Amino acid sequence: MAVLCKPAIAVPEYIITRDDTLELARQLHGDHAQLKLVLRLIEHTGVSRRHLIQPIDKVLEHPGLDARSAIYEEESKARVPAVVRKALDQAELEPRDIDLIVYVSCTGFMMPSLTAWLINHMGFRSDTRQVPIAQLGCAAGGAAINRAHDFCRAYPEANVLLVACEFCSLCYQPSDMGVGSLLSNGLFGDAVAAAVMRGRGGTGVHLERNASYLIPHTEDWISYAVRSTGFHFQLDKRVPGTMEPLAPALRALADEHHWDAGNLDFYIVHAGGPRILDDLSRFLGVPREAFRFSRATLTEYGNIASAVVLDALARMFDEESAQEGQRGLLAGFGPGITAEMALGTWSSTAT
Repeated sequence: MAVLCKPAIAVPEYIITRDDTLELARQLHGDHAQLKLVLRLIEHTGVSRRHLIQPIDKVLEHPGLDARSAIYEEESKARVPAVVRKALDQAELEPRDIDLIVYVSCTGFMMPSLTAWLINHMGFRSDTRQVPIAQLGCAAGGAAINRAHDFCRAYPEANVLLVACEFCSLCYQPSDMGVGSLLSNGLFGDAVAAAVMRGRGGTGVHLERNASYLIPHTEDWISYAVRSTGFHFQLDKRVPGTMEPLAPALRALADEHHWDAGNLDFYIVHAGGPRILDDLSRFLGVPREAFRFSRATLTEYGNIASAVVLDALARMFDEESAQEGQRGLLAGFGPGITAEMALGTWSSTAT
């Protein structure tokens, strides 16, 4: 009985507000032909503030891919362990109890993955399995949950640690002048999240079914151009409309489980932007309030990529509104265009 326990979240200490972002856009791109459009889009992101691993003046510099890679490694090693310890404590487990670590990140690259460093430095067993996921972007939070669920179904006594480490500010490219790139500069934030899925015991979401769905021929709608200067984020203007083709996939998953996707008790979904949440509410026929946890993440932290679903889930834990047996949907959306979806019931009596 795979139960996803309460996630732990940490955001860095440097903060940039929406007003700060708008002023920076005016200062840096005052002569941009579509500045008014960019400012309007940033104003409507729903993001009030974001957290960064460096002061904004450092973020605006581009010291090169090698320097950014060094920052990613240094900051991940400095920030991830405390979040992992908290997630383990909340699941009432120790590092030696973990059988698999799923590590997701689309904003930096290390080989070996940070999983190897965690095993060596935090007391995990040497036979702990590793699954790093680097190329699913924002959908990777959902993918981490689903791969953990698959593992627990194959090994019912197993426990899995999920880690999402996203330093989106390291992907800032001062030379990218496309509207999508400039919008992303006001949307994405930095965060680290972790959670444990227990094969036995625990309080949280008992995972029952999962699935993936890719909208055909949309692989260039969200992408990175990988260049000597690093990752260049590319966002197609059609992305905000992706919930119309994805909502039927969510409904189909629920139908297979004999549930109604429009009549569930909780929804934990990736908050790519307010349009995504508004459209999903409309196409599933659920009230806007159903996505309050995702909206809160977007408002307070911005789009924190793969960490969104874990932060939104943690907010549901904090609200203490879930009751035994209530049904819910978890989903991450990202490049592909890919949806990683799961169904589960709230359980506080798992054995």
